[in-house]
Amino acid sequence: MTSAPPLPSRARVVIVGGGVIGTSVAYHLTRLGVDDVVLLEQGHLSGGTTWHAAGLVGQLRASEGMTRLVQYSTTLYSELEAETGLSAGYRQCGGVTVARTEDRMVQLRRTAANAAAFDLQCELLTPAEALEYYPVMRVDDLVGAIWLPADGKANPTDLTMALARGARSRGCRIVEKSRVTGVLVAGGEVRGVRTDAGDVEAEIVVNCAGQWAKQVGAMAGANVPLHSAEHFYVVSEAIDGVHPNLPILRDPDGYTYFKEEVGGLVIGGFEPEAKPWVGPDAIPYPFEFQLLDEDWEHFEVLMNSALLRIPALEVTGIKKFYNGPESFTPDNQSILGEAPECRNFFVGAGFNSVGIATAGGAGRALAEWIVEGAPTTDLTGVDIRRFAPFHGNNRWLHDRVAEVLGIHYEIPWPNREMTTARPFRRSPVHHLLDAAGANFGSRMGWERANFFAPPGREPVIDYTWGKPNWLEWSAVEQHATRTAVTVFDQTSFSKYLLVGRDAETALQWLCTADVGVAVGRSVYTGMLNARGTYESDVTVTRTAADEFLIVSSAATTERDKDHIRAQIRRHLPEANAGLVDVTSAYAVFGLMGPRSRELLATLTDADLSAEGFPFGTSRVISLGYATVRATRITYVGELGWELYVPAEFAVGVYEDLIAAGQAFGLARGGYYAIESMRLEKGYRAFGRELSPGENPVEAGLLFACKLGTGIDFLGRTALERARERGPRKKLAGFCVASPEPMLWGGEVILRDGLAAGQVTSAAWGHATGSCVGLAYLRAADGAVVDAGWVRDGDYQVNVGGSLYPISVSLRPLYDPAGERVRS
Repeated sequence: MTSAPPLPSRARVVIVGGGVIGTSVAYHLTRLGVDDVVLLEQGHLSGGTTWHAAGLVGQLRASEGMTRLVQYSTTLYSELEAETGLSAGYRQCGGVTVARTEDRMVQLRRTAANAAAFDLQCELLTPAEALEYYPVMRVDDLVGAIWLPADGKANPTDLTMALARGARSRGCRIVEKSRVTGVLVAGGEVRGVRTDAGDVEAEIVVNCAGQWAKQVGAMAGANVPLHSAEHFYVVSEAIDGVHPNLPILRDPDGYTYFKEEVGGLVIGGFEPEAKPWVGPDAIPYPFEFQLLDEDWEHFEVLMNSALLRIPALEVTGIKKFYNGPESFTPDNQSILGEAPECRNFFVGAGFNSVGIATAGGAGRALAEWIVEGAPTTDLTGVDIRRFAPFHGNNRWLHDRVAEVLGIHYEIPWPNREMTTARPFRRSPVHHLLDAAGANFGSRMGWERANFFAPPGREPVIDYTWGKPNWLEWSAVEQHATRTAVTVFDQTSFSKYLLVGRDAETALQWLCTADVGVAVGRSVYTGMLNARGTYESDVTVTRTAADEFLIVSSAATTERDKDHIRAQIRRHLPEANAGLVDVTSAYAVFGLMGPRSRELLATLTDADLSAEGFPFGTSRVISLGYATVRATRITYVGELGWELYVPAEFAVGVYEDLIAAGQAFGLARGGYYAIESMRLEKGYRAFGRELSPGENPVEAGLLFACKLGTGIDFLGRTALERARERGPRKKLAGFCVASPEPMLWGGEVILRDGLAAGQVTSAAWGHATGSCVGLAYLRAADGAVVDAGWVRDGDYQVNVGGSLYPISVSLRPLYDPAGERVRS
């Protein structure tokens, strides 16, 4: 019997957790040449939540980036045995997903279109054709299905052992039965870990502790928002016609999936209302290779659906009931990256039941992040910095997780809002919006008005793929903004002050645009990384010689702060420049429309004329009894001001605007109207048009880059190379020729009949009379995409399987000269 290796006193990298994620990170770190790696597991490898995973590996994901990540996983799993001598138990058996309703079939048609855009095989099936792939199921109640031949399944424990052997072969030391009891931190930076057998010094600590990751994160002062839920499946006795190559079957309308195992079926699913388990701080120890009690009553909704889909189960016994707790995050996306609270403390956790499918790609992505010091691809959707400290509240997480598990198989309705653990963060005027008939969405916890229902109508969303119930109400808000004036509560903006004598120097390094402007001027700018792609998209206002106000999107608060501080620390370590988050100190009201000047003039003595208060000007003015900062800027393409109001004056200012606005046709507006109007103007949004996957050349934003100056900035060298090379994709606006279809984003664009890109954002445009949007266009041969190439194409958009002609433009669809903004 081989004895366990001794606990080393130091290592370059310590990984906490020996499940499939931890071993994947170890495997990929050693493949990248990092051989001083120690992996610590409190029990035995795969003994936490990995061992009872179902092992489904579905390749097609909502985004191209996540799809590529899983594609890499499948390639790796199929090659591990040749490298390590251990099989991952991976078998490409294909997958069938069935639809019981037309709404579900629309989703599957959209899925098939996305597969074509990602160059993945996917075939639409009739019920009869689906039966040929899966002969043991009932199909008389189905509308249709899709076939994904690249789907597969893996054995979770075998996969973990194969990854571990690969890591060991390149020098990684794996120590089992070694429990981490603390994380050593000094000066905001990790120094190692404390275990029940002693301390291990380390330059980097990677938290891959599964459902224990929140506890381990707390040891480093880092927030890892996840919570466990009970997760169920059963294994049946053998069934005639079930064989090892039988595809995976997903019946999302019945919340269930089916996978062959030893001639029987694994029957699991994602029930609409889950059972949260104990809080992260109450998980028992030891808890290794353990299950929770059976709960047939809770499993009943899944079993009844399974009996409907697979009639043979009526006469087939059940061999085993699995109730294995698994951790889920508040938004159903995994958590990767360096924790903003503690330098060199990385996290890979919260995989929401897709850990086996994503382990290979996620492990590689996190390893590359560690080695390179930054992500090498766009990981925005899973970046740990999308969460704030308040997301770590265990009571809030408990209630949210009950919903999160169920949305795996719910129809992914456009604009679907979470309903649990709300309302959460509220602006000072939330109660006034609520009384006025607002429907609220949520972003970074903020309750934000999506639209306002007219008197006598309920402000609810009836989810649909077609034109929604609120479209007419949003159109009224758009019309008011284009013809009169509308007030928007935009308090959720992220707001920071950069202060100090070197604030300008720091921002010149961080920003693409020249921010060395006079006090009282605002500048639109990007912030890039060393690869020349976007890390943020902000407005910078100089408020004093040594102070700048930075305004960003609601969702990026923690990400922005971490990026700004990290870059100053790395590149300007001696700079006197400190960042202060003032997001919650100010309400923001957007007053937009051609009559906004007239309305404001009734409440202030400030000169609001085009000459006295030109576009891009920001001043402190009196407004009624309050003193506020008024910035002449717009995200909807009309004359307007953003009013930054100290929180304690917010209610009074809002009431004054509403009262004074009656004489000017003032309307209240929500974020759905903002979305429509910003797309008519071609304004970009971070996370959709702008991300670490795009640069200013591709995004058409070179005008916001100071390349004509001698001022250096982060990403400039890479950006200049990209400009010289020419874009391989280009952002363009489009308008659908027909008013019939409703677009939501994600639709496939065809150029001359071939897939040429995906819609990044889309909405109904009242001014244009049909749906509008933005999309990145690519040439099939990877050639440079210039303006001539864009203009020469004939374009269509695939909307749920139907093709509609669109007109494409590199200029704004609405007011292309910007005359209304500057009037």
